[in-house]
Amino acid sequence: MKRLKAQRSATVINKDDQGFPAFKKHILMKTKFSKFLLLVMLIFAVSCKKDVLNLDNPNTLTVDQFWKTESDAQKGVNAIYAMFYQTGGWNRWIYFRLDLTSDEGFSNSPWIELGDWTRFQYVNYNFFEGNVNSYQNFYKAIFRCNQVLSYVPDISFADPKKKAQLLAQAKFLRAYYHYYAAVLWENFPLVTTLQSPTDVPAASTLAQVWAQVEKDLQEASADLPEQWTGAELGRATKGAAQALLGKALMQQRKWSEAKTAFDYLVTGAGKGYYGLVDFKDNFRAENENNKESVFEIQFSDANKTAEGDGPNSNMGTNRAQFFAPRSIGWSDGQARYWTVGEFKKEKTLSGGVDPRLRYTLFYPALEADFGDKIYGRSWEWGADEAWFKKYSRDYMRNNEDYFNQVNNRVIRYADVLLMYAEALNELGQTTEAYQYVNLVRQRSNMATMQVAYPAIGTDQTLFRNRLKTERMLELCGESVRWADLKRWGDLDTQAAVNEVALRDPDFKNFVVGKHIRLPLPQVEVENNTNLRQNPNY
Repeated sequence: MKRLKAQRSATVINKDDQGFPAFKKHILMKTKFSKFLLLVMLIFAVSCKKDVLNLDNPNTLTVDQFWKTESDAQKGVNAIYAMFYQTGGWNRWIYFRLDLTSDEGFSNSPWIELGDWTRFQYVNYNFFEGNVNSYQNFYKAIFRCNQVLSYVPDISFADPKKKAQLLAQAKFLRAYYHYYAAVLWENFPLVTTLQSPTDVPAASTLAQVWAQVEKDLQEASADLPEQWTGAELGRATKGAAQALLGKALMQQRKWSEAKTAFDYLVTGAGKGYYGLVDFKDNFRAENENNKESVFEIQFSDANKTAEGDGPNSNMGTNRAQFFAPRSIGWSDGQARYWTVGEFKKEKTLSGGVDPRLRYTLFYPALEADFGDKIYGRSWEWGADEAWFKKYSRDYMRNNEDYFNQVNNRVIRYADVLLMYAEALNELGQTTEAYQYVNLVRQRSNMATMQVAYPAIGTDQTLFRNRLKTERMLELCGESVRWADLKRWGDLDTQAAVNEVALRDPDFKNFVVGKHIRLPLPQVEVENNTNLRQNPNY
């Protein structure tokens, strides 16, 4: 195959893409003749045999015709990766759920319902952009994974290793979507086999979803290569599987198991493949798939077209278009200003402003602090406003559009190091945890934690609290904060939520025991007798 970023996979005819042919005729005749023709058609339809109506589209392949060759298997896996370009996921709406719903961001969108879904005002559970689109796209991606895992085992391969790697990628990607489903909806109905339109999958618990994620990632890790090269760059690797497994275990507070999963990247066989690079290179179109990247989505501006499943559909991301400041983008999402203040609380070793702020946020003093303008402009927005800068293209152009080609580094090594330190601290190994936080801090010319915050010592609680800030400084706007708040228990009690609300007043709307998860789309609950709506909805 060609490099994922450069070429969209060939169209695969999936069951989810099929349906009865839709014939549309424009009858420009007299009224009486139209009625007569309609009557004839109705009589014909009633008298037809059932098999006459179930005709295959001669322009497409059926399931029975496909899934025969190694090339078919490769296309099937490519079709799973192509789901990253759909609007319900990493092309657009997922950032509203993961970044804007957290205490790092918010929405002042004039589209009131869109904004409401970032401030826990869930009135219409079937709101497409806030809930249904992502839910549908997740299941479509999982369906494609299940197709590969169902059909590819029966295909003959010249090289069994290649077959195993394709199946492993499908398992990784199925785990990927289930991981985020667990973070968002929690009780996400598990579907691990091919379905028919009449199936009604049983309700699943959060524990069952996590168990499936763990199983898929453990099996994927065994067969994924340690690295891909050349045209295959961007595919899931063993390190990506181990890192995602560690993240899933962290969300369950399985600290020891999480540390073991991360060991591969930090102290084990995979250590040599990963490291830290220039901070800004994690958010630009240059130097992608670098040493710090554990798994990233391959975006491209090759096709300036609408989103979809065609070979020429948009392969870019809309994130920057929706998050750019007013008059540059749609400004539907922006950063909470408290984040700027956190960056400025501690100076670098040379007495300057934390350099990560320069590449993380647009804010009023950006030009004064670093000499940078905002998409070529001096500041013209509110004195207490801030906007997400990561993945923007302000360094190369003066506006945004729907075809941003900057890869999203979904998991990067700095995140792994900070999670590794968190796991060690929770295991009572606080002294050992310092070194991994220090690697991240020192990259940005910050003093070691022991020097900057000597009062922490070996106090587990103080270390944990500081680590919460360290993760924000390093990972702000990278779609990890919502999962962090959940893992830390900051959304489990009213007292904890009140603390979060001091930074983000949207959390005054947060109902403990309810808003920690999204509602399932109501249409799904009504159409599936085996489902029940999430608690308190």
